[in-house]
Amino acid sequence: MAHLSDLVNLNLSDSSDKIIAEYIWIGGSGMDVRSKARTLSGPVDDPSKLPKWNYDGSSTGQAPGEDSEVILYPQAIFKDPFRRGNNILVICDCYTPAGEPIPTNKRHNAAKIFSNPDVVVEEPWYGLEQEYTLLQKEINWPLGWPIGGFPGPQGPYYCGIGSGKAFGRDIVDAHYKACIYAGINISGINGEVMPGQWEFQVGPPVGIASVTSCGQLVTFSRGLRRLLELSCHSTPNLFRATGMVQERIQITVLSL
Repeated sequence: MAHLSDLVNLNLSDSSDKIIAEYIWIGGSGMDVRSKARTLSGPVDDPSKLPKWNYDGSSTGQAPGEDSEVILYPQAIFKDPFRRGNNILVICDCYTPAGEPIPTNKRHNAAKIFSNPDVVVEEPWYGLEQEYTLLQKEINWPLGWPIGGFPGPQGPYYCGIGSGKAFGRDIVDAHYKACIYAGINISGINGEVMPGQWEFQVGPPVGIASVTSCGQLVTFSRGLRRLLELSCHSTPNLFRATGMVQERIQITVLSL
């Protein structure tokens, strides 16, 4: 295990100029996050200089088997907090080989709307909030809940501190720091109203920058799931997955 840990934490920049780019996109359900990695010859800091890529859309519910190719268009770059060094995370939009956005590519139309002069003049601010619940791995039950039972009434858990009030804070804080390292515009976190439930906030972005912030939300979600992979490996019975339960978008414009 120690040797595996050494390899996982191996710093490629000590021996090679090559980097690993993890391409990330939204899957066919509109809720699942997919990713795959490729090797690049050197560091890249501009998404327009990254190569497009492709994947099998029939395996993600985004294309028929007889015409399954989907093209990934890089849109934003973040530092990779898991591989570190010069390695990167790449948020991508999905298109057909003919250059048409596929149905799950919502950011294509969003960019058109936010670029409209009537929208630009309003200088809209968007606040993105995402709640999620940490689940115990083996029994599919929220962290901090009695097995087969229910916790005490709401009250002490929201923004709570201490044993019996906050559950999974080590995972939440590790993820918070990973997002800041990556360059995600995460503005805060807090415990929510029931045990094992947490919330994070992204932004606020202004105008068309909200399209990028939605990509940051996807990166945030992917990072949390990736962190839980590590948690399940080091503490197998602790966490199974995260359930994203509610998302809120707050909007303010000049005319209001």
